[in-house]
Amino acid sequence: MRDAAIARRPVVVRRRLGLIAALALPLAACGGASLDTYDLNAARPAPAHALGARVRVAEPLAGLDLDSDRILVRAGPQQLATLAGAKWPDRLPLMVQARLTQSFQNAGLAGQVSSNPAAAADYELDLDIRKFELEVARSRVEIDVAAKLVSASGGVAAAEIFSAEVPVASTDPATVAAAMDGALTSVMKRIIAFVATRL
Repeated sequence: MRDAAIARRPVVVRRRLGLIAALALPLAACGGASLDTYDLNAARPAPAHALGARVRVAEPLAGLDLDSDRILVRAGPQQLATLAGAKWPDRLPLMVQARLTQSFQNAGLAGQVSSNPAAAADYELDLDIRKFELEVARSRVEIDVAAKLVSASGGVAAAEIFSAEVPVASTDPATVAAAMDGALTSVMKRIIAFVATRL
């Protein structure tokens, strides 16, 4: 089982005692090393009924640690790092926006759901990515996204929080990225169902 190093962040990250060997986290400086790029996939949900309104998927909000193209690792309650040698193809919020929009299209809603900020819409789907990380102590990736349907008049029509966890056997970037992809797929399918049942 191959372990991946964790790239040093401004906060000093120390290896926690008691972690299983497969998830030990030696630190390494970025040092200009090349990064492998890992993508996220759109979900392929069951076809949804036609919506009674047009929806615009806004660019999600995210904290500074998540608003980047790096894969976030939590080594402890106050200890954050990034997965060495790995990155997303774009900033995570843009990735989630694009993949969720594609997932709506895969559900047959291409004509009613768009991420184009200039597109006319009756509702905006606002997202807040609160967690999207590998949590070392629990040997799993965790995703937490808050979603709100906001009407054109500014009223919140519905709101819900969507979470998913997937276990990982190592900090190998491909393993971590695949687990995050699976967790995001679960969250996106539930967000689509959330929108479809309210519109």
